[in-house]
Amino acid sequence: MSPSGRGADNGRWVLPFGEASDGAFAVTVTDAVDGWQHTSLRVAHLDAGGSLTHDTGDEELVVVPLQGSVTIEVSGSEPIRLDGRASVFDGPSDTAYLPRQRTITLRDSGTGSRVALCGARASTDREPRRIAAEDAQPELRGAGRASREVRAFGLPPVLDADAILVCEVITPAGNWSSWPPHKHDEDRPGVESELEEIYYFETRSTDSRGTDPVGYQRVYGTDDRPIDVLAEVRTGDVVLVPHGWHGPAMAAPDADLYYLNVMAGPGAERAWLICDDTSHAWVREGWTDEPVDPRLPFSDDRGDDDE
Repeated sequence: MSPSGRGADNGRWVLPFGEASDGAFAVTVTDAVDGWQHTSLRVAHLDAGGSLTHDTGDEELVVVPLQGSVTIEVSGSEPIRLDGRASVFDGPSDTAYLPRQRTITLRDSGTGSRVALCGARASTDREPRRIAAEDAQPELRGAGRASREVRAFGLPPVLDADAILVCEVITPAGNWSSWPPHKHDEDRPGVESELEEIYYFETRSTDSRGTDPVGYQRVYGTDDRPIDVLAEVRTGDVVLVPHGWHGPAMAAPDADLYYLNVMAGPGAERAWLICDDTSHAWVREGWTDEPVDPRLPFSDDRGDDDE
C-alpha cells in the first residue's frame, strides 16, 4: 500500500495537549478511547510540595519523572524516592515499577514536578521496585541523521513485569527517529509481537529566539488494515498506534524531540519484536559506516530541583 500522508485518521489517533485531560491529570489515555485496549498513560503536574493519590486497580505501572523529583508512597510497602531531572533533555531519571491493586501517593520533592504514569493490564502480583537511572544505560541507535538515544528502563532485561514495556527516546534537532518504519501488530513467535503503542512527546527549542519547537510523527497501514496519521507534535501531545507501520518521528532542525513509549498487547510473551517496512529496511546497512551523531548521549545532569 502506498501511504497517502494526508493524516486522514489524525482526528481519532492524535490527542493534542489539553484534549485528553481528566481531573488531576493533564494527559489521560485509557481504554475509554474507542479501539484502545491494553495500555494507559496519565501525566500529572505537581506544584511544589504537592501530592496526588491514585489506585493502580488492575494495572501495573511504570512511573517516570519528566521534570523534578518525587517520592511515591505505596500501600503495603516502603516509600520510593525517585531522583528526577530538570527536564527530559537533561539525562535519565530514576523510575519505579508499581504492581496492581495498590494505592499510591505521589509527592513532589522540590519546586514542582511533572510525572508520567504508564500502565498496562496485569494478572499477577509483584513487588514495587525502584529502577535507578544508572540501571538502564542509554543506548545509541542508528547513525548520522537517524541517530537517537534510547533509555530502556522499562524493557527486558532491566525490568521484569507482567505485560508493560516502556522506554524513552531522545532525537536531536534535525534527526529522524523510529526509522526505518516498523510495526508490531501480529503475533508471530520469535519474529513479531502484537503490541499497541502510545507516543507521548516533548519538544525543546535549540535557540533563544522564541522558535515554536515542533516535531512530526507518521503512522501508516496496509491494504488490509489501513491507518493514516501525519501529525505535528509539541510538548504534551500524544499519538496512538493501534497497528501499522510507524516512523519516522522527525525532529525539526531547530528543536530537539523526546518521546515516551508505552506498549503492551494480548500475547503471552512480554517481548518487543518488530518488523521493518522492507521498502526502507536497507537503510540499516549504511549505519555501520556512518558515525553516531556526536550530540548524543544528552547530558546526565539531573539538576538540583530538590535542593
